Amino acid sequence: MIQLVGSAVAVSLLVAIAAWARISRPTPPLDAEGARALLAVEFPDDRVDALWIAADGAGLVARSGERALVAWRKGDGYVARDLAWSAALAARPDKGFLRLKTADGAPRLALKDGAWPPREFA
Repeated sequence: MIQLVGSAVAVSLLVAIAAWARISRPTPPLDAEGARALLAVEFPDDRVDALWIAADGAGLVARSGERALVAWRKGDGYVARDLAWSAALAARPDKGFLRLKTADGAPRLALKDGAWPPREFA
């Protein structure tokens, strides 16, 4: 009986730890410094020519030559992808959001004034 109770307590403890580990942690909104740090980690060999951060701080688009570097919040972290700069400029806003088509996702970035491309990219 003692062994059964001990096993039940151990299993309950493991289940509790697994449940706690799945709770997402709040991710602070991006600012210019945080965005550049994220880009430096994700794209260490790329120079950032211009940077735009979404209105809610949950994503960014940066220009690096003829490539667009895109990052957006997913869960408790960020996902970073790149695409052709012309494809990023060709994206059209829809109801205050910009949806960019990447190879394996389509982030929805909040626009500040509803216009795309922003002044930072002019």
